[in-house]
Amino acid sequence: MISRSHPKTSEFGDFQTPAAVTQTICRLLAERGSAPASVIEPTCGIGNFLLSALNEFSSVKRALGIEINQTYADKVSAAVRARPDSNKVQIVRDSFFSIDVGKLLRDLPEPILAIGNPPWITNSQLSVLGSANVPTKANFQHYDGLAALTGKSNFDISEWILVRLLELLQGRRAELAMLCKTAVARKMLLHAWKNHINLAGSEIRAIDAPAVFGAAVDACLLFCSLVPSSSACDCQVFRQLEDRNPETSIGFHNGLLIADVAAFNQWRHLIGEEDVYKWRSGIKHDCAKVMELRKEGSRYRNGLEEVLDVEDDYVYPMLKSSELANGRIDGGNRWMVVIQRNVGDDTKIIRHLAPKTWKYLEEHSELLDGRVSSIYRNRPRFSVFGVGEYSFSPWKVAISGFYSNLHFAAIGDDGGKPMVFDDTCYFVACYNEEEAKFVASLLNAPVTREFFSAFIFWDAKRPVTTDVLQRLNLLALAREVGEGDRMSGHWEKRKSEASSGQREHSHRCELSDILIIR
Repeated sequence: MISRSHPKTSEFGDFQTPAAVTQTICRLLAERGSAPASVIEPTCGIGNFLLSALNEFSSVKRALGIEINQTYADKVSAAVRARPDSNKVQIVRDSFFSIDVGKLLRDLPEPILAIGNPPWITNSQLSVLGSANVPTKANFQHYDGLAALTGKSNFDISEWILVRLLELLQGRRAELAMLCKTAVARKMLLHAWKNHINLAGSEIRAIDAPAVFGAAVDACLLFCSLVPSSSACDCQVFRQLEDRNPETSIGFHNGLLIADVAAFNQWRHLIGEEDVYKWRSGIKHDCAKVMELRKEGSRYRNGLEEVLDVEDDYVYPMLKSSELANGRIDGGNRWMVVIQRNVGDDTKIIRHLAPKTWKYLEEHSELLDGRVSSIYRNRPRFSVFGVGEYSFSPWKVAISGFYSNLHFAAIGDDGGKPMVFDDTCYFVACYNEEEAKFVASLLNAPVTREFFSAFIFWDAKRPVTTDVLQRLNLLALAREVGEGDRMSGHWEKRKSEASSGQREHSHRCELSDILIIR
């Protein structure tokens, strides 16, 4: 194994797969019936996959390896020359991103087996290294708006390679067997399912990446069978590489990526367009050292360990994702500076309404104005995101997006001021304590956990998202557990107030006239 700490290793993003592992994988493929006429390894490194395939499959007539690293290309070429079947093999010293792979594939007899271990590194990481070994820069997943601006268009190099291979193999008899991050495997399958690539079947088989590669990441062998006119939209998931029986199945149904097909089929009747309770993210500011404070007497201390004196008007009690996940919801000693009621509100007025607060922000303008995310460009100075009238509701039901703990908490105000959250938390706004605790009880019911198990991938970087949460129709859930009438009361009240544009708040969430001046 090659250490990722070495600059060149990082540039190529490679983990050389041990020969014992490549042999096990090729044997597994042979046992399930694979008999390729040709084999291609798109980033072959020292060639262990290519050589194992030649050893395992007597059906191979052509074998092709592509490798940009001269040292690796020389090593695999030497190994090939020592073989009696060397005339079947071609090693191309080039980059997968610049070579015409489609032309190479057109000359290969079917069925084709694309096998290997593409680089486990992102395009942005390679850009930081100044590497030229990258695909043409493009938002190839077609994200738009805020999703593209905030980094969703960043992608793993292996994802680009796998998608490219699938598209080139579309319409041909082929198989794909690739080691990759499990999250990348799911993204690739989603791309295939959305774009009607002819998958006849697919499997995700977990591998022990820490043991094999020394990499603390969820990884797998992704296997896909491509057959013209096929349209399978499920993938069997195996707990270990050589398991005989799948643990579960993921799939693509109703336009959604499904984490557990069985759970989806059981609880799909609870899916519905939720237009009354809308899930929101916490406040995004990207400058915790300045915007997050601790209170010491009548003053505050920031993350730079500076003691400051600012008005209380624009400082709110806050909870972080870790506190929500660990049940520390009574309010600690965290506070957040929030000078806007809604995204885009003019902030200049704070100069007159809260001069000490404005002075504090100006003193740290280098940090605030230097926030790298493009979402802050051409916005009022010191802007935040994820803020709206809902942020100041007296009660909320909230959950952490980062932790494998599906627990919803009813959160009230703190000393008459509404609680706010960081942007890794999600919440729905409630008008009063009774409503918040009722909604939280529904969301913590066993049936709710089973419903969300159909959609949540717990190994994801952020398992819980607003997109997943919004899929559950709370009125349908309440009816399922025998609380339909009670929920209908809250439901109708909220719809009536929303349509009239009114907002009712408890006396503990009264806001001064200062905060609503535009």
